[in-house]
Amino acid sequence: MNKILNFLSEVKAEVYKITWPGRDELIGTVIIVCIVTLVFASILGAMDAGFSALLKKVIFGN
Repeated sequence: MNKILNFLSEVKAEVYKITWPGRDELIGTVIIVCIVTLVFASILGAMDAGFSALLKKVIFGN
């Protein structure tokens, strides 16, 4: 039981050390994540369309 209480005490001490991002930093990070996600989704979508077209030509010969 002593180990559990010690662990929880250490967790509480570590939680107080956390520095949360400010509003501006958070918004900037969210915008960057959204842009990168859209770029990668576009790239993967284009690759999927290209491979689908290639497979149709190979399979059906059109």
